[in-house]
Amino acid sequence: MVLVVIKALDILEFVARDPEKAYTLTEISTALGLNQATCSNILKTLVSKNYVEHVGRKVGYKLGPMAFNLTNNPSYNQNLILAAKDVMEDLTAQVNETSLLGIIRNQKRFVLHLVHSDQDLQVRSKSERNVYETATGRLLLAFMPKKEQENFISTHGLPPPEIWKEASTREGLSVALKKIVKEELVITQSVKHIIGIAVPIRKNDKVIAALSIFLPEARYTATRKRALIRALQEAERKIEVRLNT
Repeated sequence: MVLVVIKALDILEFVARDPEKAYTLTEISTALGLNQATCSNILKTLVSKNYVEHVGRKVGYKLGPMAFNLTNNPSYNQNLILAAKDVMEDLTAQVNETSLLGIIRNQKRFVLHLVHSDQDLQVRSKSERNVYETATGRLLLAFMPKKEQENFISTHGLPPPEIWKEASTREGLSVALKKIVKEELVITQSVKHIIGIAVPIRKNDKVIAALSIFLPEARYTATRKRALIRALQEAERKIEVRLNT
């Protein structure tokens, strides 16, 4: 038998006891009788292969998408994608701008689903981005449970002024995140003149994802801003109805 493989499977089995719960390194290593350094190295490998998801140093680890994919289990975000897919297609057709469904995975903003417009000038988005850089990332950070939010900020520090000027101090970030929660809306403007607009997606009163539209600043007028927000919020409601019925 290959001992390290057995240890990796033991870790997966332990974390899989409650797929929604995050376990700390100490909890995992103590429960399994593993040396913390060994346990940490195995977890890093499992995270790199997406079998385990790292949700923060103080929060811990939980099952990642590849663990669910092994059994074709649809519970990991598949229901969300199914609920959002055609609504996003209708949204993009309506406003003719790219729409994006995002979550936070391994401390990054991760794209679950993307629908491109047919504009000649289109904005592209990487599947993983810095949370502070994107409208969806900022929104999801604002709605994180307080403990996870504090851990994220402790781990990653404050956003640099060139990315998020008003949130580049601890007080400024706190004010900005509270404003996002109150308005349930984020609008960003990047140094590359890209506009992002994001709203929360809830299931059972918990924000589980963010829906956004992003477009070049040249196509973003005051009149169009109102229409884009209305369309985005209507799409949000349709997705939430599907998720909660």
